[in-house]
Amino acid sequence: MTAVKIGKGKVAGINACANEAGVIAAAAMDQRGSLEKAISKARGGAPASAEDLVSFKKAVSMVLTKHATAVLLDPEFGLPAAKVRAKGTGVLLAYEKTGYDTKDDSRLPDLLPEWSVRRLVDAGASAIKILLYYNPAHPERVNGIKKAFIERIGGECEAADVPFFLEVIAYDEAAGDAKSLGFAKVKPAHVRSYMEEFSKPQYGVDILKVEVPVNVAFVEGTRAFAGQKAYSRAEAMQHFREAAGAARKPFIYLSAGVTDEVFRETLELAAEAGTQFSGVLCGRATWQDGIPAYAQKGYDGLVAWLEDRGVKNIKALNEVLARGAKPWWDFYGGKKAIKS
Repeated sequence: MTAVKIGKGKVAGINACANEAGVIAAAAMDQRGSLEKAISKARGGAPASAEDLVSFKKAVSMVLTKHATAVLLDPEFGLPAAKVRAKGTGVLLAYEKTGYDTKDDSRLPDLLPEWSVRRLVDAGASAIKILLYYNPAHPERVNGIKKAFIERIGGECEAADVPFFLEVIAYDEAAGDAKSLGFAKVKPAHVRSYMEEFSKPQYGVDILKVEVPVNVAFVEGTRAFAGQKAYSRAEAMQHFREAAGAARKPFIYLSAGVTDEVFRETLELAAEAGTQFSGVLCGRATWQDGIPAYAQKGYDGLVAWLEDRGVKNIKALNEVLARGAKPWWDFYGGKKAIKS
């Protein structure tokens, strides 16, 4: 067994975001622009305020962290939500600005200018999270900028001895949007490629937060199958295994806005394939259907919805994780293989 060296602060931070079994079952509530638009739409176009975002995040954090190991928040509107989380729950704080550069299809990221890794740690972060949109087919003049960006964040996290969770979202506008059959066909290769790339030591990533490599709506034989086939069930499971095989860091899955039922089925497929995933960072799949409740009845209406349907969603998800997820330290061969 080859020992892996990970800083004490990083190990402590990852464990703060995981349960005693080493599985990360985190709730994601760092949405900003998308949440603002969703609340506004549910109100018939009436704009959502900063107070709305703070209130929504507080409700989600207060209710759902009772059943989560950690919560992902943003420092712009989410710090009050961190204060009402359940005792013992870890805090991941987002470091990037919401959205991305839209002048072309490069989707270059940017950081919140008034924050640093040190300041996020001082604000209570157990771990730092960065979101990166990535198309492996793009030229190096684009992807080189993104790689250097991640290297800088990794260096900051290394200096602060705090875990770096990197969330990567594949896209390929030439193949189609994220829900298209065309993109479903190229997605496995894209996810496998970025899992391999950002596992490299120069990036300093500790936990990869990744998409599942298939869109289950195009997997023949699943409950979510919508009629157009991109892969058979056996092919889908092979894509899971190949993407997982490319990783050299522990990884967790993100829900990417699908429904809670679809996300659970996706995780069941990952487990059936024998994928060594270490948990989830699940956001909209758990709470997105509560947005109309907030739009119509405010904070109390959302809390009531979360305590009913939201809790049922997260408990059902936790049951799937209990059956399929593996401890993050098992990726390295167990706790004894990690040297701080």
